Amino acid sequence: MSKEQPKNPLHGIKLATIVEELVEMYGWEELGQRIRINCFNNDPSIKSSLKFLRRTPWAREKVENLYIWSIGRQ
Repeated sequence: MSKEQPKNPLHGIKLATIVEELVEMYGWEELGQRIRINCFNNDPSIKSSLKFLRRTPWAREKVENLYIWSIGRQ
């Protein structure tokens, strides 16, 4: 059963998609400046970032908030 979440702007969007779009918008360097976590600053890759973000709720929340803010500006 899927629960509808009409007020959740992230509903149906995969974390991988969020990270890929943020990297496309900002690039790794600026993304690392906006969210100061090592997976964006030291030898960044989508795979290593996803691994870290899936295990670290506070970092994932920061990434999701930046994504929501960024898409709201477009």
